[in-house]
Amino acid sequence: MNKIYFTITGTSYKFGQEFFKPNMKVKLIKEPDNEYDKEAIRVEMEGLGPVGYVANSSFTVLGESMSAGRLYDKIGDTAEGTVMYVLPKGILCALDQNDADEK
Repeated sequence: MNKIYFTITGTSYKFGQEFFKPNMKVKLIKEPDNEYDKEAIRVEMEGLGPVGYVANSSFTVLGESMSAGRLYDKIGDTAEGTVMYVLPKGILCALDQNDADEK
């Protein structure tokens, strides 16, 4: 199966992105009751809680990553990912393969 990439955005509303490093694990949690975006996927880290969201706009999605809308039906209610690159406009991550296969 091809790797699935996603971008974390909105970190400036939480803790910033300076602490993100490659190989860190993140948890994705669907937010179907989100009043602004019915396909919102919150990103959390152990010990911190929410750290951002999966990007859902063509202006915030980096490289070959999927928007939250494209990713939403490919995962269960939760999934995990791994940070690959920390870039000035977001954090590029890869969806862990076992989470992509479960849907």
